[in-house]
Amino acid sequence: MPLKVCLAGATGWAGSELARGIAAAADLALVAAVSRRQAGRSLGEVLGEPGLATPVFASAAEALAQPCDVFVEYTHPDSAKANILAALERGAHVVVGTSGLTDEDYAQIDALARERQRGVLACGNFALTAVLLIKFAEMAAKLIPQWELVDYASAGKPDAPSGTVRELATRMGRVRQPQLEVPLERTVGLRETRGGTLAGSQVHALRLPGFVIGAEAIFGMPDQTLTIRHNAGSSAKPYVDGALLAIRKVPGLIGLHRGLDAVLDL
Repeated sequence: MPLKVCLAGATGWAGSELARGIAAAADLALVAAVSRRQAGRSLGEVLGEPGLATPVFASAAEALAQPCDVFVEYTHPDSAKANILAALERGAHVVVGTSGLTDEDYAQIDALARERQRGVLACGNFALTAVLLIKFAEMAAKLIPQWELVDYASAGKPDAPSGTVRELATRMGRVRQPQLEVPLERTVGLRETRGGTLAGSQVHALRLPGFVIGAEAIFGMPDQTLTIRHNAGSSAKPYVDGALLAIRKVPGLIGLHRGLDAVLDL
């Protein structure tokens, strides 16, 4: 029997491409979609896909009245946490593609997921190259004690750092805390130019036209540096395969799991 999926953010840049991917998968059934502006229409009508009869609802609460196995959160940081908690309360597993949630948010989500015996798979980025960036950076952090992170995104992206870089910093911080030759409080000039500190890492967020989303980990040792960088283009297609994999894998999880590599054999 196909997994029943509810997709919040189904008409957005990434969500619409994922909706098409779910609809084309024989083992998945898209039973409900969330889009405040398109509520009351069919998703097929909105996306120009005549065969897609999925109803569109104005809120996650309304959409979750349709029983589903997996709820996919692909909306905005200001509504994501409430949507995730509502889905867990209704007994659904959750895949999170929305960025901007804090570690405190995830701690609350993890607690409810474990109470309800449901899985949550939160992925800052579903693209394979982003997954490998995080994995390779973790490996490098075991050997190189100093690094800083750069977060690239479009001029209109409101959250900083991105979910990808939040995940990157969190994962690297679990390996070790990077060393600083000059403590931040001893910075001469503008302290802000040293970036923000996240999970021990200094993060520099750029928001400029020309970027879509990217992340860079720069490591330094005497007389040598290592740069690991992921860049994404303007298409949402690179994220679909990873998101479909997450939807298929999350029912086998309990509690919160961060990163797509949590369900990959890497």
